[in-house]
Amino acid sequence: MNTTNQTVAQSVTPSNWRLRPGYLSEGDSDFESVHVLIGQFLADRHSPDPLPDASLLTENAKFEWGCGKPLEKVINSRTDLEFLMQHPALFRNAIAIIEPWEHVGKNPLGENVRASLNVAFIAQKIADCDSILFPVWSSGLLDTDVVVPLITSGLAVVVEGGDPSVRDAATFEGGKCSLKDLHCLVEKLLISRSSTSALALFICLGHQLAAQGHINLIKRAVQQVLSLEALPRDRDGKMLKALKRVCQEIEKLGSSLKITKRNGHVIAEGWDHPEFAVGPNEHKEVGDRQLHHYQSPDGEAKGIPQELIMAHEITADQYEGVIDTAIEYEREVNIAMFHSDEVNEAAILFANWAYRLLHDAIIPYRSILAGSQLAWLLKLPDAIEILCSTAIEDEIVTECSATCIIYKDFESKQIRRSFTCQFHPELLSDLRTVGMSEPPTYTRLKTDDGARLFARLLYQGMQE
Repeated sequence: MNTTNQTVAQSVTPSNWRLRPGYLSEGDSDFESVHVLIGQFLADRHSPDPLPDASLLTENAKFEWGCGKPLEKVINSRTDLEFLMQHPALFRNAIAIIEPWEHVGKNPLGENVRASLNVAFIAQKIADCDSILFPVWSSGLLDTDVVVPLITSGLAVVVEGGDPSVRDAATFEGGKCSLKDLHCLVEKLLISRSSTSALALFICLGHQLAAQGHINLIKRAVQQVLSLEALPRDRDGKMLKALKRVCQEIEKLGSSLKITKRNGHVIAEGWDHPEFAVGPNEHKEVGDRQLHHYQSPDGEAKGIPQELIMAHEITADQYEGVIDTAIEYEREVNIAMFHSDEVNEAAILFANWAYRLLHDAIIPYRSILAGSQLAWLLKLPDAIEILCSTAIEDEIVTECSATCIIYKDFESKQIRRSFTCQFHPELLSDLRTVGMSEPPTYTRLKTDDGARLFARLLYQGMQE
């Protein structure tokens, strides 16, 4: 493990923090100013930077977390967290970055890529939006009952990538946050999207953790419903019977669904298999890839039940996923890939189908459910849409390159979204981090597909 990063992180104290949001602007940075500045960034590809022309590396020449402003806000301990809680203006006007590992892998130059630095740089450069880092790999998992409500009250939550594999808990050894801990955190984030919460963006490893999180949540819902004999205030047991019918259907399909790769190899049978949600990709993808619109699979060839494919086609028709629309907005969209595992297409199609069944079954009985031990089911997503795929020489390599997690409010019918992506929109084509290479200018970011997509997700999420 990189002891340099650990040493730096341990030296950070809140006494060095800025207590007013923003670094470049002459006034305080807040929701309105950040939203306007992101909108200006997305308006075109040529307008000048509206912020003062100042470097983000003046007080932090190597642009490292914990080594100076604007990267001073690093939550290494309960003490740091408690200080942050005492200054709500800081976390309410910032992006929270969850860092599951010290880097996302090595680039072709052999450098460890700490992609969280690029998230912070892009947000600060284009909108003077501060970032707060939670390096759980070095701090351990702090109290999620405190952390999750806090970070979801900010502008956005970004769960970064990491070098370990979701398929192998042993690859997280050496860090202070286990794979089990990360699943706990991500599952809480997945059921925390509400009218008062921030967009969540899960990148690479985060994308894979979210996929497994969906399966874990669905299994938990099914097991809890099927274990109950009765619910208070459920007259004649009508609600529980309806939920049990749906959960039995979900359990039957989930326990039998096979995950088949493009070469016909079956890598998982049933949702209890450790590679049901995430499996090895046929090709390691490193470098630029063009995003393609997702196309429904041949169910017979892949052994995917037609009801899963149909449910997803309905989801895709009903909802707008931003990333798929951006492919049309931005001509070709070329993006940085950096992974050897992939989220299994069939698992996400299954999760979308299961969420939709649960949501529809809950609607007539939601008032009874709200006062019961099953009330947490109201927090589940309504649907998931696969948005795009990547290819190498016209051969699809990663079918599920991004998803939109859709939440539909039972009362207002308002739609809220979070996103996951296997690719790294925060990395430029050289796969280098700010500090290792020349910091990108506003002009360069304004024309970069990844930076624009990252900004567009923040912009849309802030409006929900």
